[in-house]
Amino acid sequence: MNHLLLGIRHNLNQVVQQLLQVLLVGMTVGMTRNVVPALAESEFGVPRGSFMLLVTFVVAFGLVKGGMNFMAGRLAEQLGRRKVLLLGWLVAWPIPLLIAFSTSWNWIVLATLLLGVNQGLTWSMTQTSALDFTKPQQRGLVIGLNEFAGYLGMALAGIATGYAATWLGARAGLMWFGAAVILLGTLLTVFAVDESQPWNQLHSSQTPVSNSVSLTTRQIFALMSWRDPRMMALSQAGLVEKFVDALVWMIWPIYLVQHGLPLTDIGWVLSSYGITWGVAQLATGYFSDVIGRHRLNWIGMWLCGVGVAFFPTSTNALEWAAAAAMSGLGMAMLYPNLSAAVADLAAPAWRASAIGIYRFWRDLGYAVGALGIGLTAHLSGNMDNSFWFVAISMSLSGSLLAWLGQNDHH
Repeated sequence: MNHLLLGIRHNLNQVVQQLLQVLLVGMTVGMTRNVVPALAESEFGVPRGSFMLLVTFVVAFGLVKGGMNFMAGRLAEQLGRRKVLLLGWLVAWPIPLLIAFSTSWNWIVLATLLLGVNQGLTWSMTQTSALDFTKPQQRGLVIGLNEFAGYLGMALAGIATGYAATWLGARAGLMWFGAAVILLGTLLTVFAVDESQPWNQLHSSQTPVSNSVSLTTRQIFALMSWRDPRMMALSQAGLVEKFVDALVWMIWPIYLVQHGLPLTDIGWVLSSYGITWGVAQLATGYFSDVIGRHRLNWIGMWLCGVGVAFFPTSTNALEWAAAAAMSGLGMAMLYPNLSAAVADLAAPAWRASAIGIYRFWRDLGYAVGALGIGLTAHLSGNMDNSFWFVAISMSLSGSLLAWLGQNDHH
């Protein structure tokens, strides 16, 4: 192990490979987020105003991705990061075909289940491996880079699939775009990505023995979920911030279609959220290494909620894009730094599991948020109320994080 060194500079090639991987992972989920909801009625037979039917595919995604995050952490410690990453790509192969040849909304739900497995396995591994390669003082920066690449991919796919659907038709456009992305991700995993576990063992060898004891899955889950107030505060914040993403996925495209925006404009409005989020994370992740994670996390929760609240009060594409960008900036402040705070508190011996369990709670927020959003819109008969549900949830969760979430490291 003497020849191994920690740090971005020493492992630049493999860090870049992980960033390429997460860019493609982001593109894989991004291809479903603009076109599929907007065309749910015309292409897939979902009745207009059927909020609860639309909820099904986001709930399915959240439950499966959350569960796979939970499993991915333990699998990574047992099998290695690279094998889990490859498995995630192999699972994704049927997704473009299911969308292209679907005869009912159930096919879309099935494709989304596979997408959840893909995301849970692949994105978790890119983050875990990147942390393996880098120094503790670079955690905020490397997670910021990881999330930047993933959400840049998501935003670019939202724009690209809007045009692809216009030129080739919704189904063919998604199929060819998705197949190209998944093929490239698979090939790079096989031929360019290295296993990062030896670097994680180097972290463990440099950690005091008292902080390197392995814990059982049950013990780690208890610490993350309720036993450690700081970890609990981070986990609940992760869960609630996914309400925003569920809203963006489910409601924003339909809301904008009903207000007369074409698919290409919807792609740009949604991408102003993703691009702001992605690009700003380059600064916020690094900034948290300097000034600490805590304030960025809870202030980001509040700012994101304010952006959501502005959305239903806006009246044109420019105002909607500005509200989306405000939410994106709030997300950039909190998103990489919640994960980095978990990595700060977890020992190397069980860090992959801790990140997996945090991501389990975080992505369960898709399901919880989708149900809350769908029920709010359905019971009130007014889509605007779903925005207020999310904005209030973010405010309350951010307040709890501000109270309990201060950690020892930052």
